[in-house]
Amino acid sequence: MYKVLISDKLEKEGLDILTADKNFQVDCKFGIPAAELKSIIKDYDALIVRSGTQVTAEIIEVADKLKVIGRAGVGLDNVDLSAATKKGVVAMNTPAGNTTSTAEHTMSMIMALSRNIPQAVASLRGGKWERNKFTGVELYGKTLGIIGLGRIGTTVAKMAQAFGMVTMGYDPYLSAEIAAKNGIQLAELDEIYKSADYITVHIPKTDETTNMIGDKQIALMKKTARLVNCARGGIIEEKALIKALEEKRIAGAAIDVYDVEPPDFTSPLFKLDNCITTPHLGASTSEAQVNVAIEIAHAVKDALSGRGIRNAANFPSLSAEAYKAIEPYLDLADKMGNFAGQLVQGRIKEVKITYSGAVAKEKVSAVTMAVAKGLLAPILGETVNTINAMNLMKERGINVQEIVSTQEGEYVNAIALDVSTDKDPFSLLGTLSSNQQSRIVKINNVYVEATPSGHMLFINNNDKPGIIGAIGTILAQANINIAGITLGRENQEGVAVSVVNVDSEIPEAVIANLRQTKNILFVKAIKV
Repeated sequence: MYKVLISDKLEKEGLDILTADKNFQVDCKFGIPAAELKSIIKDYDALIVRSGTQVTAEIIEVADKLKVIGRAGVGLDNVDLSAATKKGVVAMNTPAGNTTSTAEHTMSMIMALSRNIPQAVASLRGGKWERNKFTGVELYGKTLGIIGLGRIGTTVAKMAQAFGMVTMGYDPYLSAEIAAKNGIQLAELDEIYKSADYITVHIPKTDETTNMIGDKQIALMKKTARLVNCARGGIIEEKALIKALEEKRIAGAAIDVYDVEPPDFTSPLFKLDNCITTPHLGASTSEAQVNVAIEIAHAVKDALSGRGIRNAANFPSLSAEAYKAIEPYLDLADKMGNFAGQLVQGRIKEVKITYSGAVAKEKVSAVTMAVAKGLLAPILGETVNTINAMNLMKERGINVQEIVSTQEGEYVNAIALDVSTDKDPFSLLGTLSSNQQSRIVKINNVYVEATPSGHMLFINNNDKPGIIGAIGTILAQANINIAGITLGRENQEGVAVSVVNVDSEIPEAVIANLRQTKNILFVKAIKV
């Protein structure tokens, strides 16, 4: 019999799926304190949570029988994935359960913002009849710019089209063919900022997307533009938004999520008459709660019963023996994909992964999933995992080729990654060192010896004397310590590649300083 602990409130429909099976014993201890959870978790095969329970490394460490952690929701930020993976515990979520709910809330915010509904209600309740004050605008014929065209963004587009809106969107991982099929005109970010009447974001919060819409981006927008955020707090910089609303540089904003939740209620954001706010209600419908409960119940039940693993964030479909053999390659593949995902230029069309040597003898489909997950992670964040990455590639019209080579290559084991885009192609060659550590040994046509780990600088420069000294000086002045550096060049007259490992995050001001250095052609801070 499998024992399942549910520590956050789960809808009855989900509970019924588990309790109806005599092979499952289900214990509901909603809101259980962390200390108590730690003391009893050792007896359970599965743990189902929502956002309330923090599944820490300390809790996972003592969970000797635990096989599955299920999150009834999209994020897994309250689960220590590293600890779960180390312990051999599958962590899974429910990425599709709140799609309709969040998309509908986005459209509700757009309509409420357009017709001044919250302000008009407040005025009427105050005993005023101010029809002229709350004259609104129509959605028909307006352009909606959608940043992020995953499930939610695409659903928003379809709903907006029903109102007669023109939909344009940005998503570097969606092909033009798939976008066109959904009636969406693909555009670059600056084009959206300049052209759209409404802009809505549907992307995860990552290092790349934090504060991605600030003063500079708002300055490009029309004075009649309206901003909507029902995704994650911090994607739109709050200070910049407040300033723009106060100065009437844009027409309005509708915000459902905040940098810190609950937010600071003294913020001007809650006092501006051209901003409407809701308390993170995107997924707060009875249907969404039921959907995620049903989805996670089936997923946990199937995983424990040996009927397959889906929506897992940390564990490919492998036996314990196979996983042990392939684990170092999974790490290499993930890091190679992540490295490439932060450096590719243009819209990805095709990804070719070639395996040679020892790795070619293993079950490489799991390694391919790891490459795909790493490649998509810089944009999609926690919404992509090793299980759903291939489907996300397919949804975005990205062709993935998996090639197993029987010929001997330059290395005993190697993974070659070739990414084709509508701009410049990008390629990597990776291998394992003698102690099974990941190494990148070739970037495009340049041989290097790079360790893909932590904070890094990728630099293209003219191969001239003094470049390394200049880089070191600039980093030293910013009190940034160099942990390692690798250099390479295609030929004596060509462009050189430098990959620098550092001990801490690199501020944008330092990046700007490096870009201004003579003979440095390209600089990108990346984190793997």
